[in-house]
Amino acid sequence: MRFVASRMSPGSELGLHLTAGVLTLVAAVSVFAEIAEAVGEGDDIARYDEHVSQWFYQHAFEPLTTVMFAITHLHGIPAMCVLSALLGWWFWHKRAPYWLLATAISVPGGMLLNVLLKHVYQRARPAFDEPFVTLATYSFPSGHTAAATLFYGLLASYVITTNPRWRMRCAALVGAVCMVALVALSRVYLGAHFVSDVLAAMVESLAWLAVCITSVSTLRRRRAARKDQ
Repeated sequence: MRFVASRMSPGSELGLHLTAGVLTLVAAVSVFAEIAEAVGEGDDIARYDEHVSQWFYQHAFEPLTTVMFAITHLHGIPAMCVLSALLGWWFWHKRAPYWLLATAISVPGGMLLNVLLKHVYQRARPAFDEPFVTLATYSFPSGHTAAATLFYGLLASYVITTNPRWRMRCAALVGAVCMVALVALSRVYLGAHFVSDVLAAMVESLAWLAVCITSVSTLRRRRAARKDQ
């Protein structure tokens, strides 16, 4: 009972934050494994992927296509590197070194993890007669969606853990979910990815975020406990 109580304690250095991080990691990895297995076996999800991709391709129209291009370009690797650097500078300006550290390891590390997973699964991208985008890289999981999940997830985590007002916390969470969903939609709409690609990218990045934020939080708590001794 003491062990359980310690794991559920918000103030303990190995307390509630660690429990929440581990549970999030396990859940996200489990979902990713299920999606990856279904894609690898060509299960129903693969047929659903193809159906959705063809539907979006056949129903594309202006000015929505231009908007989707704008969203996807604003969340490519160059743009996300700039946004991450600005977020890191903001954390440094706010004198939040642990959040700066979380930014430094979560966004670049998560993007590198995504590249490794692409080469592990080597899934071909959706094919169309006249595609909106033509990319030579692999499809699974989506890099744009992964980067957006990492960036907006980290930003939302900061607001939720540092802002005492519930309205701000809810707004940060809803805003992050909406932005990630928009980026994912843009990739599927433009035919760059299947639905399962963007879903896998979300849970992959969520798992990586859980590792990074939990590790940095544990480091901060351990150092604070040593100073109090």
